[in-house]
Amino acid sequence: MSDFTSVVPVILSGGSGSRLWPVSRRSFPKQFWPLLSDKTLLQETAVRGIGSGLAAPVVVCNADHRFIISEQLRETEVRNAKVILEPVGRNSAPAIAAAAFITAETNPDAILWIMAADAAIRNEDLMQEALHSAVAAASEGYIVTFGIHPTKPETGYGYIEQGAELENVKKVYHVSKFIEKPTSERAVELVQNNRFSWNSGMFVARASIILQEIQQHAPEVYAAVSEAVAKRETDQDFIRLDSESFAKSPDISIDYAVAEHTTLAAVVPSKFEWSDVGSWDALWDLSPKDSDGNVTYGDVFLDGAQNCYVRSDGVVATVAGVEDLIVVVTEDAVMVSHRDRAQDVKKMVERLTAAGRPEAINHNRMYRPWGFYESLIHGDRFQVKRIHVDPGHKLSLQKHFHRAEHWVVVAGTALVTRDDDEIMVRENESIYLPLGAVHRLENPGKIPLTLIEVQSGPYLGEDDIVRIEDIYDRS
Repeated sequence: MSDFTSVVPVILSGGSGSRLWPVSRRSFPKQFWPLLSDKTLLQETAVRGIGSGLAAPVVVCNADHRFIISEQLRETEVRNAKVILEPVGRNSAPAIAAAAFITAETNPDAILWIMAADAAIRNEDLMQEALHSAVAAASEGYIVTFGIHPTKPETGYGYIEQGAELENVKKVYHVSKFIEKPTSERAVELVQNNRFSWNSGMFVARASIILQEIQQHAPEVYAAVSEAVAKRETDQDFIRLDSESFAKSPDISIDYAVAEHTTLAAVVPSKFEWSDVGSWDALWDLSPKDSDGNVTYGDVFLDGAQNCYVRSDGVVATVAGVEDLIVVVTEDAVMVSHRDRAQDVKKMVERLTAAGRPEAINHNRMYRPWGFYESLIHGDRFQVKRIHVDPGHKLSLQKHFHRAEHWVVVAGTALVTRDDDEIMVRENESIYLPLGAVHRLENPGKIPLTLIEVQSGPYLGEDDIVRIEDIYDRS
């Protein structure tokens, strides 16, 4: 492939993937899970942009996910990425604007290759061919999207109608119009006409052109993000956008803000396999199947089941004598749906959220920059957790107003600060932290630290933490 050092991959990682609940939740959404291979969707996306002469990527993400992003990029040896933190979610147009503003500071003519962090792509050679054409058209001043050859009358995707071929670039076409997600009947008509393709949501354009079109068609987005970028701060290699300024931006996608209004829209008809992995049925479709058409993951036993997707990240799951079901089991939730109703999982998440159920948003295992914790038992005035601290990391210096804690080390060695004392606690040893004690947990060793924490008190919420000092700059 040609050298594309002026092409900057821009990875958008702001979604929550609620249609893949209960695995994907706001605290740890689908792009951070290895759903199709040993790499997560984010890692697959990041790797797609390395090893082919492309510039270091720009990742735009929720501020709460910054350390997850950094760790997953490090695991895939993606170097020198710029990670832009959104203080609040405002959809793809403001996120893309932020990436364009920051890239344009050093190279306004840089070509942005904008893609979601949670899509699956196969036939990489065909994708690279399409990227060649897209970059050529973007160099001519167009905003180019990839139109995916439809394989079925999909109602979960938007469509693109292609017009005349560009004069200066072969195999790239003007966009005649964008079409919203169609009805089933309309989708059948679109698939039968070779002028229509699925809208992949990937765009290729110069940073300066993106900003020009946002300023013209979405001036409120341009003004808010420009101010947020100008007032940004750098925080441990993260670019932290100004919260007050960014919050002024409308919540709008790049499709509504720019693509449907610009005269510069172009499309590359593409035949590589693409999916937004937007439902469990899509995962069934993408995954290898047994002789009965079943897809299984984890501790699963089947008997007489056909064309099912069964996944267990927790207890053993058994499924017998059924067809076309989705069964997903985690440590704290079970989801069962007919495959035809896979898109409706999002509605159930909305009901759980309205009911105030924490399972709608948070996993039992909660990831933090130092490792993770998970609740084992929750009772009246007590809670038991497992805490995992990575080597060389430490929690914040903190205290609690409503609870005392008892730590038992089961693996590794802990360095514990308790008021004015520093105490080394080794495997099979324990320490008591009375209510109000200023304390900190640190892993000074070379192996992970695991301990059991027993909390007791009248209130055990995570918001009963007063941080006095934190190396991760959390409030």
